[in-house]
Amino acid sequence: MRLLLGAILALIVLAVGTAAFVYSGIYNVAASNDHTAIGKWTLHTTMHNSVKAAVGDMTVPDLSDNDMIQQGASAYDSLCAACHLKPGLKDTVLRAGLNPMPPNLTEQGHWGPAEQFWIVKHGIKMTGMPAWGATHEDEELWEMVAFLKTLPELSEQEYNALIRPNETSSSRQTGNGHAQDDGHDHDHGDMSGMIDSSTNEVEASNDDGHDHDHGEMNGMMGSPESGTTEEISSSESTPPDRNEAELDDHYADGHAH
Repeated sequence: MRLLLGAILALIVLAVGTAAFVYSGIYNVAASNDHTAIGKWTLHTTMHNSVKAAVGDMTVPDLSDNDMIQQGASAYDSLCAACHLKPGLKDTVLRAGLNPMPPNLTEQGHWGPAEQFWIVKHGIKMTGMPAWGATHEDEELWEMVAFLKTLPELSEQEYNALIRPNETSSSRQTGNGHAQDDGHDHDHGDMSGMIDSSTNEVEASNDDGHDHDHGEMNGMMGSPESGTTEEISSSESTPPDRNEAELDDHYADGHAH
């Protein structure tokens, strides 16, 4: 009986101590302040085991198709490079302020394809890693995973050739110099504005006279259901006397809404 009372008392003390810690505000949640060693271990170990358990016996498709890898390269450059880097890129304005620091995917990692797919699709809480499955189909996510397998082996030149094939292959261009449609109708979005201009020579638009570049996330502002912010503004300012046929023409501009 005394042992039971001791256990109950210990639980009460633990609960009170936990509540006091939570409500005191003593723990610094600022991203500019690193985790404690035990906090870092706890979070990383919990995440690692959670992903392993969630993947289970997931079936991995064939990831060796060259077109699949190229499409994944395009998606990675648009969505991932700002956090996870690319050959020739050492740091970015977005990555520098994240805690925990996103892994450098140009280096060989310990995750397998199934785990990579799960992480890309579902994201990781409290890390800044988004759940791309909310806006992208599984086919697109597997394309990213196919590219991730080859990324650590790529030089900067090989990487650029994958994401900009039209610059190296004239057969992929039309007579007026525009790239031909690659047969894919999905749009990955874009976070390239968050890449540090000092490391990849991105030019800032609309110079305001200041000598600093804040980066840009405009490519991420579009709703997955209603298109980009420019399209939303256009539709909201539509005069009331336009007929239905004229409104339908808005969606015939070649954009994937």
